[in-house]
Amino acid sequence: MRKSRVTFAASMLAAAALTLAACGGSDDSSSADAGSEDTAAEETVEETVEESDDGEAAEEEAIDTADGPFEVYALLPQGNDQPYGTTYLPPMEETAAELGINLTITNSEYDADKQASECEVAVAAQPDGIILWPAVADSIRPCLEAANNAGIPVWITNADVNPEDTDLTYGYSGTDSYGQGAASAEMMCEFADGAEIGVIQVNGLTGNSVATLRGNGFKETVAELCPNVTILAEQPGNWNKDESQIAASEMLTSVGPDNVQGIYAADDTMVAGAIDAAKAQGLDVEGLIITSIGNTFLGNPLVEAGELDGTVFQSSSWDGENAVRGIYAAMTGETDLGRDDEGSVLYMPNPKVTAENYDDPAVAPEW
Repeated sequence: MRKSRVTFAASMLAAAALTLAACGGSDDSSSADAGSEDTAAEETVEETVEESDDGEAAEEEAIDTADGPFEVYALLPQGNDQPYGTTYLPPMEETAAELGINLTITNSEYDADKQASECEVAVAAQPDGIILWPAVADSIRPCLEAANNAGIPVWITNADVNPEDTDLTYGYSGTDSYGQGAASAEMMCEFADGAEIGVIQVNGLTGNSVATLRGNGFKETVAELCPNVTILAEQPGNWNKDESQIAASEMLTSVGPDNVQGIYAADDTMVAGAIDAAKAQGLDVEGLIITSIGNTFLGNPLVEAGELDGTVFQSSSWDGENAVRGIYAAMTGETDLGRDDEGSVLYMPNPKVTAENYDDPAVAPEW
C-alpha cells in the first residue's frame, strides 16, 4: 500500500511551487536530451485531477478512492521549450488524470544544480512520489538519497541513473539508450557491407547518461560486428544542431574529409548539423553512410531524401505516458525499492527506420 502524504499543508505546496521552473520555447534540440533557451519562463505547472459530480469517471477508471488522489512531483530537464518535451507532456498529463494523480512539473533546463534545488523542494513537500528525468546522472544521487530517507518512491524516466544508483529507485521507463546506439551501429555495419570505411562520431552532452550509453552502444557494437569500420574521431554535439555542425567540421578538417566515408550522430538534430558540415566541405552526403537516432520531424525527411541512411524510432508519447504508469505502480506497491521485481524496467520499442519503411505509419515521427 502507498504511504499517505496527500494531507501535507497546502501552504507548503504553494511555497514550494513558487520556486519551480516550467517550460519555455525553442525549436532546436534533441530527442532525449537538449539544452533550452535562456528566455524560458520559470514557473510551475500543476495538473489537478477533479472528480466528476456523480463519480462516474472515477468508476470508469476503476480508481480506488482510498488510494488517491496522489501528489507527484515530476522533475524534468525539459518541457515545452524542446520538441521532445512538447509531445512528452500531454500524454503524461492525460495519464495522470486517468490515474488520479496531481502533477507538479518542473524544468531544470539540463542544469544539474537547478534540478538539485528542485529536488530539495519536492522532498520537503512530502509528495506520494517523484518522477525523475535526470539532467546529469553523475549528480543525481543526493536527490535519490534524500527521497529514499523521506520514504518517497522515485521512478526514473527517459534517461536512467548510473548502475550504482538503481537501488535507490523503484523503476525506470524509457529508451534502452545503449540498445539505440547498438541499433544505429548495426545499420552502419549493414550498409558498409564489409568495406573498409572511416567514420566520425558526434556524441550528446558529456556526462549525460543517454549520451554515454548511446556512444558506448555504437562504439562497442561496431568493434564487435564490423571491425572494418574505424571510428576516426568523436566529439560532443551537446544535442544541438549548430554545435554539432561545428564539431563535425572540426573532425572532418582534422582527419581529412577524403578519409571519411561515414557519420554517426547520437540523434537526428545533431546528424542534421553533421550533414551540413559535410556539405560545406564538398562531400557528397548521399555517398556517405550516415546513421542516427530519433526518426524525428527533422530526421525522417533526411531519410526520405537519401541523406540519412538509417535512424532509430523513439516515441515521446510512450515515454511520457509510462513515466506516470511507473510511479503509479511504485506508489501502489506493484514495484519495490531496488528494482528487484518484474515490471520495474520498461523499455520502449525502438525499430530501425530506413528508406524501406520511413513512411510506415507505425514509425511516424512524433516530435
